[in-house]
Amino acid sequence: MMPIEQAERLLQMAAKDIKALDLMILPESVDDEIFGFHAQQAVEKSLKAWITAIGGSYGFVHDLRVLFLTLRELGCPIDQFRHLILLNPFAAQLRYEPMETVDEPIDRPVLRAQIQAVYDHVLSVLSLMEDGRGNG
Repeated sequence: MMPIEQAERLLQMAAKDIKALDLMILPESVDDEIFGFHAQQAVEKSLKAWITAIGGSYGFVHDLRVLFLTLRELGCPIDQFRHLILLNPFAAQLRYEPMETVDEPIDRPVLRAQIQAVYDHVLSVLSLMEDGRGNG
């Protein structure tokens, strides 16, 4: 499979997590840890799509910090998205025990908009790469 096709597939999977977020936008619908898990997954898959689209690699990793560092090393503008590292505690490898209660509940609409911004950015990178005009 070509890197651009793999990137598109990853972004399609991120879109499914985003769709799940939309169904869980009301705090009473599910616990924050479930919402946070899908939020982290949407960001992780979007970042992996971004890395893949520009010809990078990421290995077997679920840590958003590592993915952001990889993108930075590849010369990509990540500053506007780096704060999403706060989703790391929701990552799959950490989700086998209940989470400790956080000080404040997740602001779901704000986080949903931030995740959409990452997704939209990666979508535009994919479009540029497909047109042969982009480098990340």
